[in-house]
Amino acid sequence: MRQAATELEIRTERQGLVEVTRPIARWVAEQGMTTGLLTVFCRHTSASLLIQENAAPEVRDDIEAYFARVAPEDRDAYAHDDEGPDDMPAHLRTALTHTSLSVPLLGGRLALGTWQGIYLFEHRRQSHRRSLALHLSGD
Repeated sequence: MRQAATELEIRTERQGLVEVTRPIARWVAEQGMTTGLLTVFCRHTSASLLIQENAAPEVRDDIEAYFARVAPEDRDAYAHDDEGPDDMPAHLRTALTHTSLSVPLLGGRLALGTWQGIYLFEHRRQSHRRSLALHLSGD
């Protein structure tokens, strides 16, 4: 069994979903493995990961709107606001989603469904540089 690991830096421009499937799949292909398991880990407390539909942009819009309702920016609602009114809502949104994902590797390709993509979910309004740790084990 072989292993490979790297960090992928993603620059976000705004709050919302950023598809990261292509750079992740490109790195996986470069490893030359055919069967295995990829783990993607987001190294932040105010951003997270999702596997979600990558065809209809309305899905992303609806997800972003849903999380804005579930964890709204409201200075009176939270004690923690060290970095502004979007700080605590960002932590709550991360708590409700995932900071790591596992995706099987079958036949040298990520075993994502037809309409599935991997997304970095930026929960802060300002642009950020986010780091994703990738670990692939397999043959």
